[in-house]
Amino acid sequence: MKNLPIVLSVLVAALVIGGAIVFGQKSDGSGQVVQNVSMEGEKQIIEIDAKGGYFPKLTTAKAGVPTVVRLKTSGTYDCSSAVTIPSLGFRKNLDATGITEVEVPIHVAQGTLEGTCTMGMYSFSVRFI
Repeated sequence: MKNLPIVLSVLVAALVIGGAIVFGQKSDGSGQVVQNVSMEGEKQIIEIDAKGGYFPKLTTAKAGVPTVVRLKTSGTYDCSSAVTIPSLGFRKNLDATGITEVEVPIHVAQGTLEGTCTMGMYSFSVRFI
Protein backbone atom coordinates (compact mmCIF):
# COMPACT_ATOMS: atom_id res chain seq x y z
CA MET A 1 0.00 0.00 0.00
CA LYS A 2 2.97 2.35 0.22
CA ASN A 3 2.86 2.59 -3.61
CA LEU A 4 -0.72 3.88 -3.54
CA PRO A 5 0.25 7.60 -3.82
CA ILE A 6 2.40 6.84 -6.87
CA VAL A 7 -0.36 4.81 -8.52
CA LEU A 8 -2.90 7.56 -7.85
CA SER A 9 -0.53 10.21 -9.24
CA VAL A 10 -0.03 8.21 -12.43
CA LEU A 11 -3.80 7.73 -12.85
CA VAL A 12 -4.53 11.43 -12.34
CA ALA A 13 -1.79 12.38 -14.84
CA ALA A 14 -3.21 9.92 -17.40
CA LEU A 15 -6.71 11.39 -16.99
CA VAL A 16 -5.46 14.96 -17.41
CA ILE A 17 -3.40 14.12 -20.50
CA GLY A 18 -6.19 12.01 -22.01
CA GLY A 19 -8.73 14.79 -21.45
CA ALA A 20 -6.44 17.31 -23.12
CA ILE A 21 -6.10 15.09 -26.18
CA VAL A 22 -9.79 14.25 -26.50
CA PHE A 23 -11.05 17.81 -26.07
CA GLY A 24 -8.64 19.57 -28.43
CA GLN A 25 -6.46 21.14 -25.78
CA LYS A 26 -2.78 21.37 -26.47
CA SER A 27 0.25 22.31 -24.45
CA ASP A 28 2.57 24.97 -25.82
CA GLY A 29 5.59 23.13 -24.44
CA SER A 30 5.72 25.23 -21.28
CA GLY A 31 2.89 23.30 -19.67
CA GLN A 32 0.23 25.88 -20.57
CA VAL A 33 -2.91 24.27 -22.02
CA VAL A 34 -4.49 25.95 -25.04
CA GLN A 35 -8.03 25.42 -26.36
CA ASN A 36 -7.95 25.78 -30.15
CA VAL A 37 -11.03 23.80 -31.24
CA SER A 38 -14.52 25.30 -31.03
CA MET A 39 -17.90 25.08 -32.72
CA GLU A 40 -19.47 27.95 -34.66
CA GLY A 41 -22.93 26.85 -35.70
CA GLU A 42 -22.53 23.50 -37.44
CA LYS A 43 -18.82 23.97 -38.20
CA GLN A 44 -15.84 22.91 -36.15
CA ILE A 45 -13.21 25.67 -36.04
CA ILE A 46 -9.54 24.83 -35.51
CA GLU A 47 -7.31 27.84 -34.86
CA ILE A 48 -3.62 27.60 -35.63
CA ASP A 49 -1.16 30.46 -35.19
CA ALA A 50 1.49 30.79 -37.89
CA LYS A 51 4.62 32.62 -36.78
CA GLY A 52 7.97 30.99 -36.23
CA GLY A 53 6.22 27.70 -36.88
CA TYR A 54 2.69 26.54 -36.17
CA PHE A 55 1.03 26.52 -32.78
CA PRO A 56 -0.21 24.14 -31.69
CA LYS A 57 1.71 21.58 -33.69
CA LEU A 58 -0.83 18.84 -32.92
CA THR A 59 -4.57 19.22 -32.56
CA THR A 60 -7.19 16.56 -31.93
CA ALA A 61 -10.64 17.23 -33.33
CA LYS A 62 -13.90 15.40 -33.99
CA ALA A 63 -14.04 13.38 -37.23
CA GLY A 64 -16.84 13.64 -39.78
CA VAL A 65 -17.78 17.23 -38.96
CA PRO A 66 -17.57 20.15 -41.41
CA THR A 67 -14.35 21.82 -40.34
CA VAL A 68 -12.51 25.07 -40.94
CA VAL A 69 -8.81 25.45 -40.21
CA ARG A 70 -8.30 29.10 -39.28
CA LEU A 71 -4.68 30.10 -39.86
CA LYS A 72 -3.83 33.28 -37.96
CA THR A 73 -0.80 35.46 -38.65
CA SER A 74 0.49 38.49 -36.77
CA GLY A 75 3.59 40.07 -38.21
CA THR A 76 4.56 36.77 -39.79
CA TYR A 77 7.40 37.11 -42.29
CA ASP A 78 9.09 33.72 -41.90
CA CYS A 79 8.45 30.60 -43.96
CA SER A 80 5.45 29.60 -41.84
CA SER A 81 3.54 32.23 -43.83
CA ALA A 82 3.80 29.99 -46.91
CA VAL A 83 1.59 27.02 -46.05
CA THR A 84 0.61 23.89 -47.90
CA ILE A 85 -1.96 21.23 -46.98
CA PRO A 86 -1.43 18.52 -49.62
CA SER A 87 -4.59 16.47 -48.98
CA LEU A 88 -6.69 19.58 -49.67
CA GLY A 89 -4.61 20.79 -52.61
CA PHE A 90 -4.12 23.99 -50.60
CA ARG A 91 -1.03 26.15 -51.06
CA LYS A 92 -0.90 29.83 -50.18
CA ASN A 93 1.33 32.66 -49.06
CA LEU A 94 -0.56 34.07 -46.07
CA ASP A 95 -0.84 37.79 -45.41
CA ALA A 96 1.69 38.98 -42.83
CA THR A 97 -1.19 39.79 -40.48
CA GLY A 98 -4.67 38.35 -40.83
CA ILE A 99 -6.80 35.24 -40.89
CA THR A 100 -7.05 32.67 -43.66
CA GLU A 101 -9.82 30.09 -43.45
CA VAL A 102 -9.36 26.70 -45.08
CA GLU A 103 -12.47 24.54 -45.52
CA VAL A 104 -12.00 20.85 -44.72
CA PRO A 105 -14.73 18.70 -46.30
CA ILE A 106 -16.34 15.99 -44.15
CA HIS A 107 -14.73 13.18 -46.19
CA VAL A 108 -11.28 14.68 -45.48
CA ALA A 109 -11.99 15.36 -41.78
CA GLN A 110 -10.90 11.83 -40.88
CA GLY A 111 -7.53 10.36 -40.01
CA THR A 112 -4.74 12.94 -39.90
CA LEU A 113 -4.53 16.19 -41.82
CA GLU A 114 -0.96 17.44 -42.30
CA GLY A 115 0.18 20.96 -43.07
CA THR A 116 3.68 22.33 -43.60
CA CYS A 117 5.46 25.46 -44.63
CA THR A 118 6.54 25.23 -48.25
CA MET A 119 10.16 24.68 -47.18
CA GLY A 120 9.17 21.77 -44.94
CA MET A 121 10.79 23.32 -41.85
CA TYR A 122 7.57 23.73 -39.83
CA SER A 123 4.53 21.49 -39.68
CA PHE A 124 1.21 20.95 -37.95
CA SER A 125 -1.18 18.01 -37.73
CA VAL A 126 -4.87 17.69 -37.03
CA ARG A 127 -5.87 14.24 -35.83
CA PHE A 128 -9.56 13.54 -36.37
CA ILE A 129 -11.04 10.95 -33.99
